[in-house]
Amino acid sequence: MHRDVVVIGGGIMGASIAYYGSKAGLDITVLEKKELASGTSSRCDGNILAIDKDPGFDSQMSLKSQMLVHELDKELEVSFEYRNPGSILVCENDAEMEAANQWVTKQQDAGLEFKMLDREDLKNESKYFADDLYGGLECKTDSTVNPYMMTYSMFHSAEKNGAKIHTNTEVKNVSKNETGQFVVETNNGTYTAKKVVNAGGVWAPKLGAMVGLDIPILPRKGQLIVASRQQPVGLRKVMEFGYLISKFGGERVVDADMEKYGVALVFEPTESQNFLIGSSREFGGFNTKVNHEVTKLIAKRAIRFYPKIADMTVIRTYAGLRPWTEDHLPIISRVEEIPGYFIAAGHEGDGISLAAVTGKLIEEMLNDKETCIPIEPLQLSRFKERVTI
Repeated sequence: MHRDVVVIGGGIMGASIAYYGSKAGLDITVLEKKELASGTSSRCDGNILAIDKDPGFDSQMSLKSQMLVHELDKELEVSFEYRNPGSILVCENDAEMEAANQWVTKQQDAGLEFKMLDREDLKNESKYFADDLYGGLECKTDSTVNPYMMTYSMFHSAEKNGAKIHTNTEVKNVSKNETGQFVVETNNGTYTAKKVVNAGGVWAPKLGAMVGLDIPILPRKGQLIVASRQQPVGLRKVMEFGYLISKFGGERVVDADMEKYGVALVFEPTESQNFLIGSSREFGGFNTKVNHEVTKLIAKRAIRFYPKIADMTVIRTYAGLRPWTEDHLPIISRVEEIPGYFIAAGHEGDGISLAAVTGKLIEEMLNDKETCIPIEPLQLSRFKERVTI
């Protein structure tokens, strides 16, 4: 079976590449070892954020993705619960307010729609907030989606554009034959392809090893609680300012267990009137078992910011793996040493945020077009990869 472009991975990256690629006329085939969106894409929140991105390249990439998702909401047939309410970060002491002020100034200087919030603003935002919070900041452009539905929606439109999607098709080996074509061996037959895109998320290194590539991505576990929303606690995404510190590895004023598991408040109301509470960050291999100790810490942290939700019902808890890179930027890259091989992985907790721009960039690279944003900071070569074939 010969294909032009084979994309390995049926999560939101594979969906975005399939959509933008097929829309641009490429012959795209997606291979997914289980069901679509069965990995990280169905075990995460659905935020399209600039609020937590470093001012500069990182936030500009997020802004581009936000614009693309805004367009996708009009383009795609299947609704994916897109809402565009903005998001806020809350601060619990003077030091955080000072850091937040600097953050807002940097973001405003970079042209983003950020502003500071005081205690009064927080009271107007939600009567459930703790009285002793100092204030916070807002990013107006942030939006939210249902990540599972967005993945499905892009695949649905990609198929209508001619993309072929094969589930329960696990890639066992990738190699090159004497004519320079890729040979992709699966449990459901062998494909040849001119080009291969590795969109395997936390499994990208395993796929890379098949062609002798060292892809420096590690799985980082994150847990979430789904709670029943008896009353509207809040209408938009809220994080504590400490989430930024946790994300980028700084020092926080929290107890040792909170620090150990990287627990920081993330609150996200869903369209179905429930809400998600997170978050945690820990390295522990590919284990996705829920750690109830971490669940308790997440709940305790949420009650610190929302004391009145203590008696609300927890519906379920779940954990997912985030593909982590050491500089917190994804790898969206050609591999120069293996012509025709591309990588779209390593987005950690920003996969939903950056899926649209990732799919667009890969389509542009596959078609040898000028890219919509610079791609130099996203190259695999920044890690000085080692190639053995």
